[in-house]
Amino acid sequence: MQCPFCGKDNDKVVDSRSSEGGRAVRRRRECIACTRRYTTYERPEEQIRLTVVKKDDSREPYDRQKIISGLQKACFKRPVTDEQIRRILDQAEEDVFNKYDKEVPWSFICDAVSMQLREIDKIAYVRFASVYRNFPAVGELIDEARGVKDEPRVGPEQKPLFEDE
Repeated sequence: MQCPFCGKDNDKVVDSRSSEGGRAVRRRRECIACTRRYTTYERPEEQIRLTVVKKDDSREPYDRQKIISGLQKACFKRPVTDEQIRRILDQAEEDVFNKYDKEVPWSFICDAVSMQLREIDKIAYVRFASVYRNFPAVGELIDEARGVKDEPRVGPEQKPLFEDE
């Protein structure tokens, strides 16, 4: 395993445990060269053999990294950690793999991710929805943002979602 910090291929496993309901192995690793720690996940390849049916009815293999990339873009400069992004995707994948075996519509994946993201950060949710829900008119995006704005807050420490609050 190559260290994400220094790029060296010399590490040791510090801790190993089952994750995602037994569907993956979580390994905590320490780089021998730079002594920094990082986490890796090992998943069976059979889970990844899911095919995504896209809007235009074309099909492509499920790619976890593609969704992570979309989430990272939506969460750019937002107080959402990489760990929260991973948990969002883990929960969404659990929903997908519980319902679909071979083919899954892209919209189901987006909805599953959106539901999780909406609970974590509403601004990131609106960003994500604006790309993946492909609103046909600006008014529909504004309506969605207003709907999110009108939801009750999770905690009192949250800042206003919009400046006019």
